[in-house]
Amino acid sequence: MIHQGCFVTGTDTDAGKTVFASALYRASLLSGRKTAVIKPVQTGVEDGIAPDVQSYQNAVCDITGKKTILALECFRVPCSPHFAAQLESRTIDIQKIVHQIRELQEQGYCVIVEGAGGLWVPLNGTDTILDLIRETALPVLLVFDNRVGCINQVMLSLRELQRQNIPIVGCVSNSVQKDSTGEEIRCNNIETILRLSGVPVLADIPFLANLNSDNSAARIDVWNAAADKLQSVWDKIDSMQSHRDEDIAELLRFDREHLWHPYTSAVEPQPVVPITSAKNCTLYTADGSELIDGMASWWCVIHGYNHPALNEAVRQQLDKTAHVMFGGITHRGAVELARKILALAPKNMDRVFFADSGSVSVEAAMKMPLQYQQAQGQAAKFRLMTLRGGYHGDTLGAMSVCDPVNGMHTLFQGVLPKQIFAEKPKIPFHGHFCSDTAQAEIEQLEHLFRKYASETAAFILEPVVQGAGGMWFYHPEYLKHIRRLCNEYDILLIADEIATGFGRTGKMFAVEWAEIQPDIMCIGKALSGGYMTLAAVLTSRKVAEGISADGGVFMHGPTFTANPLACAAANASLDLLESARWKNDIARIENRLKTGLEPCRNNANAADVRILGGIGVVEMRQPVNTRRLQEFFVAQGVWIRPFGRLIYLMPPYCVTDGQLAQLTGAVCAAVEKNCF
Repeated sequence: MIHQGCFVTGTDTDAGKTVFASALYRASLLSGRKTAVIKPVQTGVEDGIAPDVQSYQNAVCDITGKKTILALECFRVPCSPHFAAQLESRTIDIQKIVHQIRELQEQGYCVIVEGAGGLWVPLNGTDTILDLIRETALPVLLVFDNRVGCINQVMLSLRELQRQNIPIVGCVSNSVQKDSTGEEIRCNNIETILRLSGVPVLADIPFLANLNSDNSAARIDVWNAAADKLQSVWDKIDSMQSHRDEDIAELLRFDREHLWHPYTSAVEPQPVVPITSAKNCTLYTADGSELIDGMASWWCVIHGYNHPALNEAVRQQLDKTAHVMFGGITHRGAVELARKILALAPKNMDRVFFADSGSVSVEAAMKMPLQYQQAQGQAAKFRLMTLRGGYHGDTLGAMSVCDPVNGMHTLFQGVLPKQIFAEKPKIPFHGHFCSDTAQAEIEQLEHLFRKYASETAAFILEPVVQGAGGMWFYHPEYLKHIRRLCNEYDILLIADEIATGFGRTGKMFAVEWAEIQPDIMCIGKALSGGYMTLAAVLTSRKVAEGISADGGVFMHGPTFTANPLACAAANASLDLLESARWKNDIARIENRLKTGLEPCRNNANAADVRILGGIGVVEMRQPVNTRRLQEFFVAQGVWIRPFGRLIYLMPPYCVTDGQLAQLTGAVCAAVEKNCF
């Protein structure tokens, strides 16, 4: 179990953090705890000597035993940490700080972390002290200067901590104020703060001036008095830890007995990992450990977790309206989102129909060609053609175009519509298409089109990458021939870009690899950056006007169509995608995946290793034991969810090279140790 600790932060600069953090350090050591102190950032440091470190030494000078006090990042100029770092051409990396804290905790230390200034002090271009607090997962002790005007600052800080569900140990206050005659005045703010916030003030001690002046017995007496008052902090932290462990145990019990997870038995469910928060590419578990996410939460969290721009977009929309029906009503978020989508999509796309999930968008996309063909007087065209090895969702219609033999839905074949299946394309993405095999595949396709054209309304496929059906990457030339045949036989082409869209394969949309344009296109997953469930169906003008000929309407209308919160998140996500260097990120990820997974090729148990864009796949010769592999990967500090014979990676685009190395290293270790 990772040991507990405390993050000491203040309402502002000079609130008294060092006074209380050093007294808390003394209290911890006196109670027999193995304790370390980390001052992550210290500005105004000359000759490498951090004055706050000396304060901690003075506080415990008479206590024997090994003491650990670390100032990780020291800068000369006394100013905001991010600016002080810029002046020295350096960058503060909060992941490095968190890693140091975790290492100490794993060594059995109870860690006290003292922040810099208040919650919103910037540490670099994106992260603040608040981000650091969240990632350490430590309970917070808020220090304030007990003076006139402090209540406003205390309440703003507490409200933000509470809003972000960060555990608060309590508040502590210090300092006195003098009147015009020099008499000390202590403000009576403590009861007011408790009444307004519900957070207790655990200690109120006199200001300790000149902490570094000497180590006299009188000063030690003052430290002891402060430490005695702060012992209650550790008592409360212990109680919080105990309650948290009990809460987690109860949460897991209820989950096991009453929740039904995807693709899991209700009688013998697989173990689940309780997640308390997430940031960038890291998931934080209830026991305080970290997991690098190699799945991007089923491929949708492309910008990483807890992105400030996406957070702010949802917050702003929430103040306006969370939802409004889209029948007979419109709103700016939906209009702006449709405009952005069409600007990115193939040029023939003209209409946007919003849905509330990927599977629902496929259902809508499958209904469109049926209505279109009926409107054209082709009612006999009522079936869909598709590829074996595909996957399009779990709803009934979508299941009918998933792989009928090796897919996840063979149990339902008796009730599913009978669709037409072409053989899975065999030529890999990086293979040579000009071959006898390729010619034979094209001839099979042509035969299928000739045979079933009169009853086929549309051909639906995942362009270039077949996802959950087998993670197979096929040659773009094959897609070109399907487009040609659809044109020739008056069959609409549906491109399911739910998994492949928004840059995952190295192109904005996978159809770009073949330089073709579909008639209908499904998008989802990454559309909202993984924040809200949202999908859409795009169509050409020909399809939209064909369905609507003679007053026809499209017969589909999910309740949460164009949900404003989801549209707000998606607008912010597409803005990030356009402004970010996603092409460079995908190229970087692809190169790292190639290098990192290459050792698996030499393992006899591995049938294939394939990489395209931000997707890395190791296909085993036999089905893997998902439960055993998941436990192994969690022990390695990574989150990877294999299925069938596949161990694959599809991380967020912001994944670092170091995190990619850990992900690929874990996969290689699993293959090498036969953990499947």
